[in-house]
Amino acid sequence: EVQLVESGGGSVQQGGSLTLSCAASGFTFEDYAIGWFRQAPGKEREGVLTISSDGTTGSADSVEDRFTISRDNAGNTVYLHINSLKPWDTAVYYCAARWFLLKGVDAGLRAWEYEFWGQGTQVTVSS
Repeated sequence: EVQLVESGGGSVQQGGSLTLSCAASGFTFEDYAIGWFRQAPGKEREGVLTISSDGTTGSADSVEDRFTISRDNAGNTVYLHINSLKPWDTAVYYCAARWFLLKGVDAGLRAWEYEFWGQGTQVTVSS
């Protein structure tokens, strides 16, 4: 059974930091790129960052340097670290997986290309 399980969300004060984790199982992790997406209240889901199995990353144009992504292939886990959290970072954060074997290529953040999704983890930032 394919599973993507996000964790690490919570309620934080503006300026704080969080590291979200995405634990994957049930598929060949090294054959997949993992992307982070988020959906704020009343807004459409948007891509944040993605990372391929070789560590190549891609980001949405709107994503600030406050967001970084990393990957532990041995542990089948991808991390999203967010610094200097702002109230508008409040959203449900989802990780997703797409089959992607290319090396040195950004996997992109087109949601329809991602076949497996987690249930999401809530991040709430208060001012």
